Amino acid sequence: MTFFYTIKFKKLKQVSLFLVLALFTALFLWVETKSDFTVFFTQDNPSALTKGSPDDESVALTFNITWGDTMLEPTLEQLEKHDVTATFFLLGEWVEHHPDLVEMIEKAGHEIGMLGYRYKSYLKQEPEQIRQDLNKATDVFSKMGYTDLRLLRTPSGHINDEVLDIVTNQGFDVIQWNVNPRDWENPGTNEIIDHVLSNTSNGDIILLHASDSVKQTPTALESILPGLKQKGLSFVTISELITRAQAEVEEIN
Repeated sequence: MTFFYTIKFKKLKQVSLFLVLALFTALFLWVETKSDFTVFFTQDNPSALTKGSPDDESVALTFNITWGDTMLEPTLEQLEKHDVTATFFLLGEWVEHHPDLVEMIEKAGHEIGMLGYRYKSYLKQEPEQIRQDLNKATDVFSKMGYTDLRLLRTPSGHINDEVLDIVTNQGFDVIQWNVNPRDWENPGTNEIIDHVLSNTSNGDIILLHASDSVKQTPTALESILPGLKQKGLSFVTISELITRAQAEVEEIN
């Protein structure tokens, strides 16, 4: 009988240990889930946004444009057809040459962000060069009537702590992404579709392009846009994604 109780006690200890580990794991995963999104920054602790709230069934579709004038219109046509609003990050140098296309984006109801002026990695520039690039881009957008742009995506998404400090001190919110089908490589329409539909979930930021080098994206959108809606996801701008994520953080706190 003593032996029986010894066995039971050992089993009880094992079960208790298992429950403690399970509870710790669940708590860790909950914290990790809540910290998947970074909502936004104080000047003492700047961050880049890569994802919105995982509890919000919305995603942000974003497009980078650095050159060319032929791929924007078919992209806008697909967005209009499926009643989707997106955020376009535009290069200042491109804006100078295509003010009519910038107006086309705005008239279609989409949000506009900035890619800097010249498409050169900020990791390869000195701090003062980065500031000059941002100032020149700001001047270009201001002449177009966009005097309060805050959304910035750095060229190629390249960033480190020093660059982050510089651009946030200039008053910008840095926007990255967490779904990237690398459509600029033209890997195949089906590959772009499969990557986006398989990897996109609540709060995600999708990176696509509307420069002339990108040949397959408008066709891919014909399946991507309704496909994501069928998953129960809705489309919002980056600004809306930030607002929703901030509200979520305030509720958690």
